Amino acid sequence: QVQLVESGGGLVQAGGSLRLSCAASGRTFSSYYVSWFRQAQGKEREFVAGIGWLSVARYAADSVKGRFTISRDNTKSTVYLQMNSLKPEDTAVYYCAATSDRGSVPMSPRNYDYWGQGTRVNVSS
Repeated sequence: QVQLVESGGGLVQAGGSLRLSCAASGRTFSSYYVSWFRQAQGKEREFVAGIGWLSVARYAADSVKGRFTISRDNTKSTVYLQMNSLKPEDTAVYYCAATSDRGSVPMSPRNYDYWGQGTRVNVSS
């Protein structure tokens, strides 16, 4: 069983930065893949970035590449999402999720077993 708690969201101007944190409980956290998803109002939840247990990262095509960086610190059972050069279209509720899948980090929410409660990010223009 894994419990996830996100933090770090808030209001920021376009071009600014935020760092989201996803703190996990559970002794086997290091063996899980952890990803960030986001859901804007009226839209489906979408994959943002994910990281495997060996810290191999995967990013959503185009929309966040070069601006967002995912990392993990297994000693702290925490995954981070550093978001730079934020745009108004990044406004959403950001969720972290964990899966025991192997292979490439999955991009579908259906592959994830555990979810946090979400943290809201608002980017003003």
